[in-house]
Amino acid sequence: MALLWRVLKGQPGVTQWVTACGQLTPFFLSQRQWLQTSSGIFQKIKIAALRMYTSCVEKTDFEEFFLRCQMPDTFNSWFLITLLHVWMCLVRMKQEGRSGNYMCRIIVHFMWEDVEQRGRVMGVNSYILKKNMMIMTNNFYAGILGYDEGILSDDHGLAAALWRTFFNQKCEDPRQLELLVEYVRKQMQYLDSMNGEELLLTGEVTWRPLVEKNPQSILKPNLPTYNDEGL
Repeated sequence: MALLWRVLKGQPGVTQWVTACGQLTPFFLSQRQWLQTSSGIFQKIKIAALRMYTSCVEKTDFEEFFLRCQMPDTFNSWFLITLLHVWMCLVRMKQEGRSGNYMCRIIVHFMWEDVEQRGRVMGVNSYILKKNMMIMTNNFYAGILGYDEGILSDDHGLAAALWRTFFNQKCEDPRQLELLVEYVRKQMQYLDSMNGEELLLTGEVTWRPLVEKNPQSILKPNLPTYNDEGL
């Protein structure tokens, strides 16, 4: 707008208006093209975020978790397993800068939409559903914080985080904790091996099995680093 003001200040008249607008047209076009490009990129990230969240609920073997971790087949158990996988996606995508953080917010948004929709399909009373959503929201952010501290710590710290959140402080079998710690470590190694730009555009994530049939196939990259900043 400074260009328009300089032109109009000293040269009033229709001719000057035409000249000024002609000089500003490339600027406005470039701005519009930039906005259109950014909008297109963000739209692709939104679609990728939906795919990534979908991978957490459709590519995870919930039955195996119920069996191996002795969890009841309930909505709360489903949420705890989903939370663990969503958190691992968030840890991975936070490493992709601003675009990754934006994708994290969209993943969380889709998760809560799905949780609410599943509750309605199950016929949960609206008042009870709202109350449960508030409880799950608090558990979600407390769990995310605990998992973030755990992944940056040693296996003892991660086991403590899993015991508090995933097992709700009710795990009495140390083998189950050991299994979950190994699962999270190998899963994060696997996610770290995936190309960040491709994840931002496709959101395609596959999960390694809870129990490896071929342990030698587990990837072991050198000391992955994590961005522990919040969403």
